[in-house]
Amino acid sequence: MATIKQALVQANTLQQVSESWKLDAELLLAEAIAQSREYLFTWPNQELTESQLKKFDDYCGRRRLNEPVAYILGRQAFWDFELIVNPSVLIPRPETELLVETALELLDNSAIAVVLDLGTGSGAIALALAANNKRWVVTAVDSSESALGVAADNAKLLQLSNIEFIQTSWCDGLPTDHFDLIAANPPYVEAGDKHLSEGSLPFEPIAALVARENGLADIRAISEQSRHCLKKDSWLLIEHGFQQKQDVEKILVDTGYANIECVKDLAGLDRLTKARYVN
Repeated sequence: MATIKQALVQANTLQQVSESWKLDAELLLAEAIAQSREYLFTWPNQELTESQLKKFDDYCGRRRLNEPVAYILGRQAFWDFELIVNPSVLIPRPETELLVETALELLDNSAIAVVLDLGTGSGAIALALAANNKRWVVTAVDSSESALGVAADNAKLLQLSNIEFIQTSWCDGLPTDHFDLIAANPPYVEAGDKHLSEGSLPFEPIAALVARENGLADIRAISEQSRHCLKKDSWLLIEHGFQQKQDVEKILVDTGYANIECVKDLAGLDRLTKARYVN
C-alpha cells in the first residue's frame, strides 16, 4: 500500500486540469482518510488502507474530468464559514465576498435592517449578512426548489434563525416598500460565451450563469422589480461581469436609481454596482 506522501506524489496527474493540483490533492486525500490537511504533513509515512486509497483514486479521477473540488467534497469555504454545495447551486466565489462587504458598509451595522438576497443559491450572501447581526431580518429568494433546500440546510448548519427562504422569480410576490437593502448575484454570462465550456463551469447549473440579452436580462429585471420592494433611499447591489459596468449603469439610470457607483474587486476588475433608489 502507498503512504500518504507517495499518494500525494502520484496525484501529479492532476496537473493536467488544475494549477492548484497540490492543494487539490491534499484536500481530496484528507477527505478520503477523514483527517485534516495538517495530519497529512504530520504523518507522511502513514500507510493508506485499500479502501482509503480507492476512495482517493476515485476522487482524483473525478477531478481529472474537471469536476470541481467543492462538488467532490460537498462543501466550500465562504466568508468565515463553510457551506454545503452540490451541482444544484453555484460554487460561491471569493469575489462575491465583496458584495457582502459592501452591504455591511452601507448598512453600517444598523440596529435593525431588513435585507433581501435575490438568487440566493447556496445562501452564501444571505447567510453572511444574517450571521453578522442576529437582529437583522434576511429574506433569501431563489426560483430553484433544490437550491433553496441547500440554502436552508446551510442555515441550519450555521444555526441561523433570522432568515427565511422563499421560492419565487426575483421580486415576484414580495412586499412593497419593505427592504433596506437588496443584494443580487444574478446570471450575467452571455449565451455561447467560450468560458462556459472551461474549468468547472460545465458542472455548474447553467440557469444560474447565463442570461438573455447579452447577459443583461436578469440584471434589467432585478433593477425594475427592486424599485417596488425597496424603501425610499435604500440600496440595490448587483454583481456583474467586469465588462458590463456601463451597461449596468445605464439600466440603473433608466430605472430611476441615483448615487450609482461601481466597486472593483481585489484584482482591480469592475465587480459590482451599488445604487440608491430615491423615487
